[in-house]
Amino acid sequence: MEHHYGHLYWPTTLEGKTDYPPLEQNLRCDVAIIGGGMSGAICAHTLVEAGLTTVMLERDEVCGGSTSANTGLLQYANDIMLHELAEQIGEADAAEFYSACRIAVRQLHKLAARLPTEVEFYNRNSLYYASSEADVAKLQREYEMLRKHGFPVDYWTDEQIAAHYPFTRPAALLMHGDAEVNPYRFVRSITEDNVKHGLNVYEGTEVIRHRSADGRHLLETKSGAVVDAEHVIYAIGYEPEELRGQLIKADINRSYAAVTAPQKRIDDWHARNMIWETARPYLYMRTTADDRIVVGGLDEDQAEPLADDEARARRIAKLERAIRELFPMMDSPIEYEWSAAFGESRDNLPFIGSDPAWPGVYYCLGYGGNGTVYSMLAAGIVRDLILGKTPHPVSRIVRLDRPSLTRA
Repeated sequence: MEHHYGHLYWPTTLEGKTDYPPLEQNLRCDVAIIGGGMSGAICAHTLVEAGLTTVMLERDEVCGGSTSANTGLLQYANDIMLHELAEQIGEADAAEFYSACRIAVRQLHKLAARLPTEVEFYNRNSLYYASSEADVAKLQREYEMLRKHGFPVDYWTDEQIAAHYPFTRPAALLMHGDAEVNPYRFVRSITEDNVKHGLNVYEGTEVIRHRSADGRHLLETKSGAVVDAEHVIYAIGYEPEELRGQLIKADINRSYAAVTAPQKRIDDWHARNMIWETARPYLYMRTTADDRIVVGGLDEDQAEPLADDEARARRIAKLERAIRELFPMMDSPIEYEWSAAFGESRDNLPFIGSDPAWPGVYYCLGYGGNGTVYSMLAAGIVRDLILGKTPHPVSRIVRLDRPSLTRA
């Protein structure tokens, strides 16, 4: 499966990336992580920090899959609003999940701050606007639910939006405590830091068979080398096709994103707040460290990213028009564009936790719009499971055999 087609922006922001060798000999470890993207890198960080001998196995190259097409918005709000999630899983659990995501954003900040490489992590607020008058009541209800549970949020009227931006909408929530990051630099830097602290990374290493023997896990690679691990973590993004009809009840769709050339009037973008909307599928925007605009959306119910250049250009033109509609003065052209696959679970929650039928096997699959936040959340949940600690408060909410999946 191809993860994306087009011309990616993030890999151009880092020169001289580190390459890692393929695995050519057998080895033994505490934990083997399959996947070298965002989830794998952050999981490796928590495990190495906990003193576990850890190996990361990447079929292609680190950060070469869906992570390089990630647009780097870090938000605690989900694709499903808090009050809607409350109707699905109960108000207490919904608030617990949102709180865990908010904590995960702060944990990502701490992790970024300790890295040796600049990863362009910035604290941001998010403007979440009503796409139409029909969505205002829903936005008001969301505001009340967020405030009830202590989340930092303001309600803006159309006049308040117009006072800060060159556009207006019927209403909006200004949500505090979000952030943005350069996902490519972030994962590359985390991985380099992990290696300094004992992680072994192998690129070009495809696992072709996984079996158990004497209470341990044997991972056979395409080259013939075998990894003998006590625990195995699948952090493989949107790859596990053989699981989707069984454990992983998910839909794989495609989306589009574009990045402009640097904008001369970026300061007209109030506080560089990230922007998204109530419509589904939704449009979203953010800025970059070098004054570009990242815009994305136009999700389609197709599993394969769009390879046709002309057809993709038509979608990208829509995204460019969306920028002009909100910010007429932002006239720098699109320089990078791509179509990428992404996964969504049937109940709008990630898949995190142990395999209910296979002891010692875990999944860190951040399906949904908050993949990076879910990766941070997953790293803590899985670490605690491996170490036998008290389970994370939301581990039962995101486990693979959760009740909300059977109803989805």
